[in-house]
Amino acid sequence: MTHPGTAWLLSWAPNPTDVQRAWNEDEFAPIPSNGWTVVEAPCLRSLEAMRPLARGGELGPVLVDLAADVAWWLVADGADEHLADLPMLTVRPPGWALRCPPADQYFNGRGWLEKPDGDGKLTDPIKLGAAFGPGGRLPAEAFG
Repeated sequence: MTHPGTAWLLSWAPNPTDVQRAWNEDEFAPIPSNGWTVVEAPCLRSLEAMRPLARGGELGPVLVDLAADVAWWLVADGADEHLADLPMLTVRPPGWALRCPPADQYFNGRGWLEKPDGDGKLTDPIKLGAAFGPGGRLPAEAFG
């Protein structure tokens, strides 16, 4: 049975058969970021930022490559205007291809720390900025 997050990733692929074939051969497949934005960040700092976002129920998918010290956050569109003043973050342009494994697998040093849930939940770029900003804390209203 296919993990719901894997099915969600496949739904964004122009050719899901090619993506599935790559994954079956333990290769990364390019998934274009259409309908969401990819934000690249250092791994360790991403691990620290995940905690307050998870506590507030605001954590979307996060892919990491530990050897490269890179994390890729899947966030709602509009991230560039909210994250431009945070130099440790790189907002990738629309359609940028995220080279990833399926949601439920880890290979070649890359895997999902927070898997896509299959429902399209993404991290809010404003809250991501707060988690990466000075103090790394979300405002109290983020916790309801």
